[in-house]
Amino acid sequence: MKSQFLLDKSITFLNHGSFGACPKPIFEEFQRFQLELETEPVQFIQKKQIGYLKAARESLAKYIGCEAPDLYFTPNPTFAINTIMRSIDLQVGDEILTTNHEYGAMDRTWNFYCKKSGAKYIRQKISLPIISKEKILEEFWKGFTSKTKVIFLNQISSATALIFPVKEICDKAQELGLITIIDGAHVPGHINLSIQELNPDYYTGTLHKWMLAPKGSSFLYVKKEFQNDLDPLVVSWGYESIAPGESQFLDYHENQGTRDVSAFICTPAVINFLEKNNWKQKSSECKQIVLNNYQRFCDLLGTQPICPITNEFLGQMASIPVKTDKPQELKDVLYDKYNIQIPVMPLNGNVYIRYSINAYNSQEDLDVLYAALEDIIATTDLIKT
Repeated sequence: MKSQFLLDKSITFLNHGSFGACPKPIFEEFQRFQLELETEPVQFIQKKQIGYLKAARESLAKYIGCEAPDLYFTPNPTFAINTIMRSIDLQVGDEILTTNHEYGAMDRTWNFYCKKSGAKYIRQKISLPIISKEKILEEFWKGFTSKTKVIFLNQISSATALIFPVKEICDKAQELGLITIIDGAHVPGHINLSIQELNPDYYTGTLHKWMLAPKGSSFLYVKKEFQNDLDPLVVSWGYESIAPGESQFLDYHENQGTRDVSAFICTPAVINFLEKNNWKQKSSECKQIVLNNYQRFCDLLGTQPICPITNEFLGQMASIPVKTDKPQELKDVLYDKYNIQIPVMPLNGNVYIRYSINAYNSQEDLDVLYAALEDIIATTDLIKT
């Protein structure tokens, strides 16, 4: 599959999780739409765009298990979460219960809105190593109080690459009458997703990561009873529209002035590529490579796994604890000297090297990383073992 991607072949690319990678056929479709837009922008924006977006929503909804009128496209999950936060009417003393494994941009966004509203952002500690799903749930709900209003949770964490028991948390949150907001940035195309089964109030995910779409393609799902309460992040022609469309929800959030929606409307081509290339099987093979190598890297680095080495907690990426005081320097050395693109990420006082495996990767890529780390350990003081 490596020949299907545009990635620099001189780089060992083990960082699909950050921004994804787009195959040539999908990128060509993306450029085709951009050319169509530039060839006749008025006709495209005023006439064709609405139909293209509807077709894209319908194909995506079928893929992620929800109804097409209940979602719209956003550039990224941060945009989606900002939209939600502006509309949930946080009051002084309200609490948002989350974990200490959330994405840094989300932590910052919640902190911004909590400072504005007087609400509190509760980063409940989930201990490492993970012992079991039941232990995660026990620790998480210790953060619940009578003031908890919102549950916010990433389904797959960024720095620690762990899969969280979102279904169980959503079920209990519903019983308690809490608002549930799920950040599924790493989920679509990575692990099985049925939004209908999870039953969150809000769910955001990316297409440009594991679904292989062009950069800047994500979505926000909103349960029907919350849709008319969701204010647009950008007020434009869709507000009090003179030509109302399918719903106020879509008018407010799809019709936001001049912008290039080419990445969004590639979605049917994206899903076609995944189905044509038997991506579920390829994903399964990638997950096995992730599992096969986890303990090997822990042994090399003198650290312990942060979870049971199973598909219950790990997908196509894994984070290996590494003892270093210089995470940025280690990342730079891996890239500048060894041509390896891989994140080295601090979180909660620990540091992790996170490798991602997709269909363009092979065992040889991880062998290159292993040899580089061996050399760094032998020749520098960047890693302590």
